[in-house]
Amino acid sequence: MKSKKINIVTLGCSKNIVDSEKLLKQLNAGGFEVSYNSDDFKAGTVIINTCGFINDAKEESVDAILKFVKAQKSGKIDNLYVMGCLSERYADALKHEIPEVKKYFGVNNMSDILNELGLYLRKDLLTERTLIGPGHYAYLKISEGCDRTCAFCAIPSIRGKYISRPLDELVTEATQLGSNGVKELILIAQDLSYYGLDLYRKQSLTDLVTELLKIESFEWIRLHYLYPANFPMDLIPLIKGNSRVCRYIDIPIQHITDNMLGLMRRSHNRNETISILNSLRKEIPEAVIRTTLITGHPGETEQDFLELKEFITGFRFDRLGVFAYSHEEDTYSYKEYKDEISEDVKQSRVAELMELQQNISMELNESYVGKVYKVIIDRKEGEFFIGRTEFDSPEVDQEVLIADQYNVKTGEFYQILITRSTEFDLYGTPV
Repeated sequence: MKSKKINIVTLGCSKNIVDSEKLLKQLNAGGFEVSYNSDDFKAGTVIINTCGFINDAKEESVDAILKFVKAQKSGKIDNLYVMGCLSERYADALKHEIPEVKKYFGVNNMSDILNELGLYLRKDLLTERTLIGPGHYAYLKISEGCDRTCAFCAIPSIRGKYISRPLDELVTEATQLGSNGVKELILIAQDLSYYGLDLYRKQSLTDLVTELLKIESFEWIRLHYLYPANFPMDLIPLIKGNSRVCRYIDIPIQHITDNMLGLMRRSHNRNETISILNSLRKEIPEAVIRTTLITGHPGETEQDFLELKEFITGFRFDRLGVFAYSHEEDTYSYKEYKDEISEDVKQSRVAELMELQQNISMELNESYVGKVYKVIIDRKEGEFFIGRTEFDSPEVDQEVLIADQYNVKTGEFYQILITRSTEFDLYGTPV
């Protein structure tokens, strides 16, 4: 029956994926037939889980809403609902501009959405999810919100203050994920480093990972978004002593000059940043270090940009993402600074940084050739199976391509000999 079919479309980050998975579980338990992320016009109801972080993400969310508004007008779907960051941030404007949407919900409104659909929130299912990814990896969201005051970031105004989830609750959810076949657990939060401070009055990420390591079904545990200030240094011996914790340090520094780190209201300066990065390289030399940068933020001078380029060239990050600054409402930068750097200059600086990283990545990847690595197979694409080493996270990092003539299976681990490399990919064969 069409009225019992729901299509959930999820945009944005992995945190949104987890939110959709939890909603999916509740809807399935309530008797609905749910499809995910498809142009499913056979569903009576469509729920779009939006992103509202930066301009590109907002445009993608609005485009998705308008596409399903058109489908609703032509009678292909009956009801359209919108949830997530965009509607949390711009509820009034959206109601005015796109009134065809039956109802808008913000973040953390799962109970209200379920009530709208004639269900009630089942608290006994709050640690359960219907996975929408490949099934062999899953994200574990360990907290909500953020207490940092970075000038460029709208997340605290959208998602609220930092709220750590209780450790035992996270272990329960992770145990269920493991029993459902998850082999790689990826811990996510706006800031993993802060975990536990609000709940236990101390940084507790290492305690959490120690407990998760007791779940034997996880072959890899990966950590995303470790804020540089107050980096939990007790993680280092844990990573060194446990091969199941990926040698993968995701530490977004955003910039390197004291001028820019100050304007961005980061809680770390140049020397502190370099000290942490050098400690990580010294203590876990086999680990890859990933970072993200913002260029074009108000106040970034040519000298700031030159120093950033010099630092990237010298430190040689293994993985690097670069964003052009987006002037976002409800941020300190929006209120206090003028967005004076042109879009052309921003994009030019992004391109320069990525060209630098392309050359670094090409050189680093050459060192993989001739060596054997443990690889998990994510999917098949064309003539290749696509996999990853422990040094790469799904969706954001490079991949290992294996010709489809080899008998490998999605979701399984293999020892792969790397035979060839490019700037951002490796090629290999099973051994």
